[in-house]
This record gives sequence, structure tokens and C-alpha cells, in this order.
Amino acid sequence: MITSGMTSKKIKDYYERYKDIDVTYTKEVAFVTRLLIEQVHVKCGHDAWPCTLFSSSFAKAKILINIKTGLLNQLKNVNNAVSLRFCFQPAEKGTPIKFFVPSKVTGQAPYRGSEEVYVLSLDFTQRPPDDLIAIMGQLIDANVNFAKRKTEQVPLTEEKLRKLRLVSRNTLTYIQEIPRQCILQEISFCSAKLITVGLSKFLQDKDAAVRFEFDDPPENFILKGQISNVEPLPNKKEMAVITLSYNESSISMGYKIRLNEFLVAIRADNRPSNEDSDGAAKKKP
Repeated sequence: MITSGMTSKKIKDYYERYKDIDVTYTKEVAFVTRLLIEQVHVKCGHDAWPCTLFSSSFAKAKILINIKTGLLNQLKNVNNAVSLRFCFQPAEKGTPIKFFVPSKVTGQAPYRGSEEVYVLSLDFTQRPPDDLIAIMGQLIDANVNFAKRKTEQVPLTEEKLRKLRLVSRNTLTYIQEIPRQCILQEISFCSAKLITVGLSKFLQDKDAAVRFEFDDPPENFILKGQISNVEPLPNKKEMAVITLSYNESSISMGYKIRLNEFLVAIRADNRPSNEDSDGAAKKKP
């Protein structure tokens, strides 16, 4: 879930912090950012050449392109100057976001030994549009904070449910693939604490998963892992409080972004008025 309406201050912060971080456009990254893969191309002279976006930062990019189309000869005629076209679909029924980033081809090499497909390295010749910084910055920020704040727990009060846009604390857990009703208590980037039916001694170390349902926009995630801790629920022998530690490979990018945006917003709400966005005290004029 990539949000829109980002402030210019936030965009500037993303650009300054993450300018040189490369993002590889995996299937998951393309899905989360709503990159319209078939709409990406490179413009060289007056012609457009289909290409695949392999990776990019806010300063450069790598693309895959078929050189049998004659692009390399065309590059010689324009001194390697090109424009890379990005296209994102921010919402299912929204207008696509399209823009060109002026660039210069600074390197070329066969892709995995291919005689037809080459990797072209592009250096952006000017700062990319704010839309690219906002879309990719949000994703990078989630990954950075995932590494820094993995274990920070969020108790799921009604207010926090609303801010997270979680539909309900009532959901499903799958213990050894058998679904059970459960109630979410706390979540973090790497785990969830929940209440479910079951005897404690039979739950420890079992493979499990939990389902998350978000709203605005609607998204569902199932995160898999193992039960790392079990405690009996007081006065409820047939119920237990379990901690599900996620397998890192199952933590979807969309879940990371959702939780990161919440944590960033909470931190901003709790920041003293005499501190800037980095937590440093503002200097008096």
C-alpha cells in the first residue's frame, strides 16, 4: 500500500536520506508500488524503446533491453542521452502517474551472457520527480525501519486499530494449517501475540500463520512462522496466549509499509514541539 498526498518536507527527507539506495524491481516491489511494467520504456531521440526496469535509486537506474532493435547505434547519435519513462497506478480506478527522467547511458553489458539482452546503466541528469521519490521512498523507509525496529510491539487498542486501518482484532490463525478463531493482542514487524483456543502444551513450537485484514485500501496478508511462546489464559484452561514469530521470508512488503507508516505517525505525534523530524532540538533564533 503506497499512499499519496505526501508533504514536500517528507519528500525532501526521503531524497536526502535514501538518494543512493538501489531498489530491485522484484515482482513484489512492482506489485506494492503498482508499477505498470508494460508502460515502462526508454526514449532515445524521437523513438521509444521497450525495456524492463531492473533497479533504480533516486540517482540512477538499470534497465534490460533488446539490443537487436538498433538502440546502441541510436545512442551514438544522441551522445548516450535518453529519458526513462516510469508509470505507476496509484489506485485501481485512479489516473496513472507517468513521468520521464532525463538520463545518460553510462554502461552496458550482456545480461547473463545473452547476445540480445543487455543491461544498460543510466545516470539521472537531474533530480527525479517527487512522485518517484514519494513512491519508492515509502518502500525504502519501511525496509530501513524494519531492520531498526523489528521487535517494537504495538498493543492493539481500539484507537491503534483505527490508525492502522486493521478491520478487527478478531481474525484467523492457522496452526499446522488448521484454522482457528483468534484475537490479536500485539503486533510487531516480526511477530504477533494473540489469544486462541488450545492447550498450551500442544502449541509450543508448532508451525502457524495469522491473517491480517486491512482497509482503505482493502488488503489481506497471511504471515507464516512458528509459535515461539505459549502462556495459558488465566481462568481459561482451554485457551492460550501465543506468540507467533514470523518467518522473515513471509513478511510481505505491504505489511511492512502499513506498520511503518503507523509507527512513523505515532513517533511524530509524540515528538516534543521543540524537536525536528530527526529528534534533534531546534535551535533558537
